[in-house]
Amino acid sequence: MKLSCAVLDDYQDVALRTADWSSLADAVDVEVFHEHIDDEDALVETLGKHEIVVIMRERTPFPRSVLARLPRLRLLVTTGMGNASVDMAAAAEQGVLVCGTGGLMPPTAELTWALMLGLARSVPAETASLRAGGQWQRSVGTDIHGSTLGVIGLGRIGRHVAKIGQAFGMDVVAWSQNLTAEAAADAGVRLASSKEELLEVSDFVTIHLVLSDRSRGLLGAPELARMRPTAYLINTSRGPIVDEDALVDALRAGRIAGAGIDVFAVEPLPADHPFRSLPNVLATPHLGYVTRKTYDMFFREAVEDIAAFVAGSPVRTLN
Repeated sequence: MKLSCAVLDDYQDVALRTADWSSLADAVDVEVFHEHIDDEDALVETLGKHEIVVIMRERTPFPRSVLARLPRLRLLVTTGMGNASVDMAAAAEQGVLVCGTGGLMPPTAELTWALMLGLARSVPAETASLRAGGQWQRSVGTDIHGSTLGVIGLGRIGRHVAKIGQAFGMDVVAWSQNLTAEAAADAGVRLASSKEELLEVSDFVTIHLVLSDRSRGLLGAPELARMRPTAYLINTSRGPIVDEDALVDALRAGRIAGAGIDVFAVEPLPADHPFRSLPNVLATPHLGYVTRKTYDMFFREAVEDIAAFVAGSPVRTLN
């Protein structure tokens, strides 16, 4: 008897076209869902018949309350080799194997720069005005060359962003709880003496931290108040690292110049959220990892994970 596999949140309808699923045809029936299911009861009802579920990053969380209601589930495949929205312990207790896939670092760094440059040169507003036949040249851009880039988190993505900043002729300063002067120097950047100093001296602040108990709410009202009124905040990491209410207040009051945001506390972003309408916000729908090469890897390796599980030799196990 074949196993049943659900592929969730395939927003762009690319899952079956991005990888070769034919190798699973004799053992697995695959059902793809393109619309997000945000109601827990509806999610459980949809997935009740499936032994295998493939999820795209953190789009659909799998906490203990969901896993406990899916007794048929045997394999959960997440894209990427880590997923904070899956209760790994609960999955293990229930006998659900969780496997991951590889991922690529450059796409998120590239989107970081797309947001930064878009804000600096008012690209969305100028484009909208041009298309509408409005005023020719509405804004005066912010110079990237010679400005200060503050990088919070100097891991793989943060280092890549910093390197690009240096290529633009920026002074790059970095900070995180564990960052040392030696590690900063190795990346060719200066270590800020504190988070507060970084916020005070930077023209652009970009976040590249893993969401954890230490990073959740790292930037709230007191921290945002230390930023320059001409400075921009970029977040392509995780939404809850920044206090959204505090950021909305700072943007509305003009205490900072603007924000480029790809990640949110609730995703998809609610229709009435201020980030959708504030004129000094450039927001994208969590596109950091959404590129052809990344999706090729995600779905190809998801198929490999399923095939290995069916063969009794699981790979890339996470729990």
